[in-house]
Amino acid sequence: MRERNKLDAAISNYLRLESDYRNSVEMIELASTEGEAGLVAEAEASLKALQARAGELELQSLLSGEADGNDAYLEIHAGAGGTESQDWASMLLRMYTRWAERRGFKVEYIEESEGEEAGIKSATILVKGENAYGWGKTESGVHRLVRISPFDSNARRHTSFASVWVYPVVDDNIEVDVNEKDVRIDVYRASGAGGQHVNKTESAVRITHIPTGIVVSCQNDRSQHKNRATAWAMLRSRLYEHELEKREAIADAQNAQKTDIGWGHQIRSYVLQPYQLVKDLRTGVQSYAPQDVLDGDLDPFMQASLAQRLKGAGDTQPVEDLE
Repeated sequence: MRERNKLDAAISNYLRLESDYRNSVEMIELASTEGEAGLVAEAEASLKALQARAGELELQSLLSGEADGNDAYLEIHAGAGGTESQDWASMLLRMYTRWAERRGFKVEYIEESEGEEAGIKSATILVKGENAYGWGKTESGVHRLVRISPFDSNARRHTSFASVWVYPVVDDNIEVDVNEKDVRIDVYRASGAGGQHVNKTESAVRITHIPTGIVVSCQNDRSQHKNRATAWAMLRSRLYEHELEKREAIADAQNAQKTDIGWGHQIRSYVLQPYQLVKDLRTGVQSYAPQDVLDGDLDPFMQASLAQRLKGAGDTQPVEDLE
């Protein structure tokens, strides 16, 4: 029923757009014949509004992939650089949480590993909402921050890296078989806040899928049983995303976005000093208000990346990197 309603809404929106377009064109022809300049201007304004509506529908058509409508897991890992990168990872976590809240999505924290002095080493959140994965899937990659370090007494400029990985939640309609002989399960004490029970019992669970090297972990619940169930769900989702990625690479090698995320594969740079600029290195979209972006204003970047996929522009030359 959900799939039917989604298709019905898409078709209805298209038919309504087509009807409004024809009405506007006919009004312009009629008004021009009768010399009604006011009606011509009104119809032209309607056409401009229709153009904006067509753009919105085009973006919605991008979210028609097999798993685009699903909820999404979002992982963040600090890169090399110690406290600097760990602080940057925590800024990214806040940015994506704010973005999700802006879109009306619900966010649940699955795992978080705190840094030694500040920030986080890694974190995993669950973003729940219609098309959460469809919107977030192009965010996977390495994000770079350039700023005057608040941790440097000499106020020098530092460059920090953190990686983001987005993959869909696998629902009951998608079967993913995992051979238990292919996994290793470790239990350990959770780190960070959570009370004596969380920190003194081995309630956290880590599952390693040996053939692919995929590792997932969960420590958000006091029950090892519940954390184990969540970790298994995350592993199934990661393996499903891994399979989707392989299919995409076969269909078009240029669109294989995350097969081997390395520190040389930046997708976006955030410069706070000596000037202020956020620039997507794939699409060229930029913002001169980095604070707004860090507060969750990510839609322009996501829309451009999705549109690039639609137009088959995955093989365009990358935008010149920023220093």
